[in-house]
Amino acid sequence: MRTRPRATATFLVAAVLTGCSGSPDEGKPVESRAAATPGQSRQAAPAEPRPRTAAEFLARAEQAMAAEKGWTFAVEGREGIVLQGQESTATYTATVHRTTGGAWALHSQGSSRSSKGVTEAEEIYVVDGTAHVKEGTAAWKHGPLSDPEFADQVEDPVAALDAFREYGDAVSVSEDEEADGGVRLSVRTTSAALTAVREQRVVRKALRELAPTLKQLRAAGVSAPESRIRVERVEESVVLAPSTYRITAHTFRCAFLIPYGGQDIRYDQLVTERTSGAYEGAVALPEGVV
Repeated sequence: MRTRPRATATFLVAAVLTGCSGSPDEGKPVESRAAATPGQSRQAAPAEPRPRTAAEFLARAEQAMAAEKGWTFAVEGREGIVLQGQESTATYTATVHRTTGGAWALHSQGSSRSSKGVTEAEEIYVVDGTAHVKEGTAAWKHGPLSDPEFADQVEDPVAALDAFREYGDAVSVSEDEEADGGVRLSVRTTSAALTAVREQRVVRKALRELAPTLKQLRAAGVSAPESRIRVERVEESVVLAPSTYRITAHTFRCAFLIPYGGQDIRYDQLVTERTSGAYEGAVALPEGVV
């Protein structure tokens, strides 16, 4: 799942380096009611027990999301790099329609905006396991979701459920402070040397997000080896609604400190996808897109 906003790494690096040169509800499931025959009183059917473990919550969330034909999500993202007080940032917004079922499909339409005011549109389709991407005025390009270059461009909160299963025992379960009775599943890494935590799955995801910017930094003369890079934080969370256990929000954030010229370049990223509601439409490639 793509988590980085659609700003180009080249712009972020060029801008910052140039600018700095020389310087109470418990969330219990709602009880269902058995149909009553004439002359009989209604009796409550046994309610499913509330999940307790992360795996149980993930299974219930998967069932809840699969119960609708599709979903609409609102995406907001930000990434930036800071050096000597000079900051270069980019933001991203998009609307995503995602169908469910075996042959799921996705359509995302949004735009990125740099701190210099440059705006670029982006559109993505995922159909039959292939991602089709159009950025700005460039031609459509496509590739399989098995290719990280394309997989990381797709914002799909439903796919986050699979990622959380892979995190295993690293996932914690807590009440969500912002959603009354909601549940937050989260995995996080606090400040540490990259070499000490790089094998953690959530850190590996963050490194995929950092990679384009780090490549540009290398090209611009930032030569700090991986052994000197620090993870300031990496965190991913999924918030589930009380009673229904549907996904209400998925958030990914990370920050790295990269030594340069006796100081640190700080790279950070934050992306949140919020569920807007059910989607009854279909997703298909437009004519001419192959």
